[in-house]
Amino acid sequence: METIKSIWHHFSDKHDFPSLGQNIQTEVAVIGGGITGITTGKLLARAGFPSVVLESNAVGSGTTSYSTGNLYYTVDDQLSSLEGKYDIDRVKRIAASRSETLQQMTRWIQDLSLDCDYKKVPWYLYSSNKENMKTIRDELQTGKEAGLSVREANIHEIPFSLTSAISIPAQAQINPMRYVQELAATIKNANCQIYQHSRVLSIQRKNGEYLLQTSRGDVTAKNVVHATHTPKGIKFVQTLLGPYREYGIACRINGTNHPEGIFWGLYNEGTVISSRTYRRNGETYLIIVGKPHKVGHKENNEEIIASLEEFAQTHFDVQETTFRWGGQHYRPADLLPFIGPVKKGSTEFIATGYSTDGLVYGTLAAHILTDMITGQDNKWADLYDSTRKQPLKSGPKFLKENIDVASHYIKDMVGPGDFPVKELKKGEGKIIKKEGKRLAVSRNEDGELEVISAVCTHMGCNVHWNNAEKSWDCPCHGSRFSTDGTVLEGPALDPLPKNPIRM
Repeated sequence: METIKSIWHHFSDKHDFPSLGQNIQTEVAVIGGGITGITTGKLLARAGFPSVVLESNAVGSGTTSYSTGNLYYTVDDQLSSLEGKYDIDRVKRIAASRSETLQQMTRWIQDLSLDCDYKKVPWYLYSSNKENMKTIRDELQTGKEAGLSVREANIHEIPFSLTSAISIPAQAQINPMRYVQELAATIKNANCQIYQHSRVLSIQRKNGEYLLQTSRGDVTAKNVVHATHTPKGIKFVQTLLGPYREYGIACRINGTNHPEGIFWGLYNEGTVISSRTYRRNGETYLIIVGKPHKVGHKENNEEIIASLEEFAQTHFDVQETTFRWGGQHYRPADLLPFIGPVKKGSTEFIATGYSTDGLVYGTLAAHILTDMITGQDNKWADLYDSTRKQPLKSGPKFLKENIDVASHYIKDMVGPGDFPVKELKKGEGKIIKKEGKRLAVSRNEDGELEVISAVCTHMGCNVHWNNAEKSWDCPCHGSRFSTDGTVLEGPALDPLPKNPIRM
């Protein structure tokens, strides 16, 4: 498998932001420089509240840069699934909150002249078989009840074999990484300082304030925002989230037989595949994303990418696959994000559970959190209350996700089997047990062994090898680590220790 890299990284912008180089004090410390963090920083600066945004890598290079770049009013689990848990008035408000947010993003793109390849396009949901036709009918009805301009679509509008389809006009597409980088560059305000390559290593509460330690200095703040897709450290909300990984490819194609638009296809056995085109520098790319699975639960991640390539080649005249990548999302048990304080009255804030709808939800979360921090009312805050307790709505998924976690703890207690390390090939990784310790052992492309602890530093599960991305992924709460133990994403703060045992 070739290097994993998203198309958005290839076409990203170059804005230099410094690394933190001293101890500083501020009103609000924002952890994460993706769409949630940068939007929060901009809004706080506009409100006159000093803030510091701390990004572990480059601005916009995290989860935001692995999304589809699609913006839409609906949600990936379908509005009709929400109607199964909430009354139609709440479903209307959810759709309205997303609609209003998308329109606000459009205004920023236009008013600030953000070079992010913004384009208005229709959104389509189609069924490839008779089994999914009921979902299409339900979504059409719920969409109309929710006040959206949804209609039945002509099957000839869609370049796939299908049985039925619906459409919503005037949705949008962007290059998400460029959007965030361009937005960050517009924050020419002393009230917001942005620091790249400044990973937060610990968060402590001291004397009524928060102390955030990084490898390059400390930040003291009265408020903390976890704009990290899932909050860092151990939080109760993590028991209400299912961590999922999904893969994408971008192919150069001949011709333009894929029309402009956002296309979601419902296939057999619950498979959902989305497709869109992207044009830049005279080249046309077809982007295919789909087949999500629980983090750390897939034996062969390369197979998923291969199946997406096969899908593209089956339906289109593909020249070559130029980009392959994986992206992570967290699915809430009751289907709605958690946005607000970690507990009532707290000045530590979270924004998580976006599913795959994070570009719009991340922007909406920034508005809600900014209003909370600055003491303003927000009409959408109650919809996404981070302290809500909804056992009847969360019950089945809550049980499923936590049974999965428990099962992995039990498996880990049994321990890994024996494996002769000398048989490990380049690009492979295995969990072994030696001298009573569980070790994650991989061999890099130079033939050298890398040995680290296999015990996730978040809550102690065994990590699993991801053969597509050459990473160690935790199946319990979604933390991911590089082969040298560095935290890549997820709730873990500490790296996997390098193990001194000689192999």
